[in-house]
Amino acid sequence: MPSNAQIARDEDYWLAIARRYDVEPGPINLENGYFGRMSRAVVEEYQRQIDFVNRSNSVHVRQHFEQIGNLQIRQQLAELLGVDRQAVALTRSASEALQSLIRNYNRLQPGDQVLLSDLEYDSVKGAMHWLARHRGVEVIEIEHAHPASFDSLLASYREAFERYPRLKLMALTHVTHRTGLVLPVQAIALEARERGIDVILDGAHALAQVDFQLSELGVAFAGYNLQKWIGAPLSLGFVYIDPQRLADIDPDMGEQRYALDDIRSRAPYGTPNIPAWLTLPRVFEEHRSMGGSALKGARLNYLRDLWVSQVRELPGIEVMTPDDPRLYCGITSFRFTRQPDQQTMAERLLKEYNLFTVARSGSRCGPCIRVTPGFTTPASDIHLLVQALVQLG
Repeated sequence: MPSNAQIARDEDYWLAIARRYDVEPGPINLENGYFGRMSRAVVEEYQRQIDFVNRSNSVHVRQHFEQIGNLQIRQQLAELLGVDRQAVALTRSASEALQSLIRNYNRLQPGDQVLLSDLEYDSVKGAMHWLARHRGVEVIEIEHAHPASFDSLLASYREAFERYPRLKLMALTHVTHRTGLVLPVQAIALEARERGIDVILDGAHALAQVDFQLSELGVAFAGYNLQKWIGAPLSLGFVYIDPQRLADIDPDMGEQRYALDDIRSRAPYGTPNIPAWLTLPRVFEEHRSMGGSALKGARLNYLRDLWVSQVRELPGIEVMTPDDPRLYCGITSFRFTRQPDQQTMAERLLKEYNLFTVARSGSRCGPCIRVTPGFTTPASDIHLLVQALVQLG
């Protein structure tokens, strides 16, 4: 039986996968990190559920979805993640989940310190600074050395832990949206736990792109998207809380619809996108049929390696993520070192080469251009990217 690495290189196999998706004619999309495509089968199921909920209205929702259906869907999600159903609650996005965790974490006292790095998502940074204004805590911000290594990343946190003894809580991003750098979460979380520091993990870009076991990461709190690499409809994410730590997160805004020992009280309440929820069983089935996170990740990493291996030594090009397989995934950024404006260069890639990418900034490594292949991306598109970088570099 061929290995995941062998299947990842099989263009005929991935052409068959690509045929599961409808793709609008236009630029070559190398910005698949914003949100993922739904397969045709998922779109059809989503449309079927929209039509059904619209027809049945509250009769079905009150009698079945609220009483039975949403519990069954949560159970399937928990089984996919390998955790207890009581550890997860659906939200509208990873950002919503993370903001709720940060807002409702109840173990902080005035004068405590909270930690974030230059790699965090902007909404997470904003939420941590909200804590400073409303809880009287001090926000500690660190920047990671560039280029990064496994040891340098771990050392950055060790140094912060030693330097700031009043640290009680930290944000940690599994895969940064800026460069695609993968943080060694398990090692960092272990160091934090030994010092009594809780971690709130941003897993938005990691789920189904990085092969991991949530229960083995060593974090008690996390937020995830279902609308990126899992392939669910937009408006879906979930919050994870270790059931043994549920009491350390207050019900969101005093939510009383659910019992105090029910994680669903920790998620913002509102009428959800019910058809999207009802589509999730088909989403999970499709995810598994594509080989799950292990094969999906192998394919995306192969496409990443295909272009990075050919341009890393090019004059005028700097690849922002290292080649340590522990520290990268399908998302990888680069910059044109001879050009001051990376946004202008991203626009040139689109205008002159029909390649759609996105500029990113905010981390110590500086402005860059993010390249994110997807499951419909053939190797031939990656070769076009390489040609463009050779000519523009």
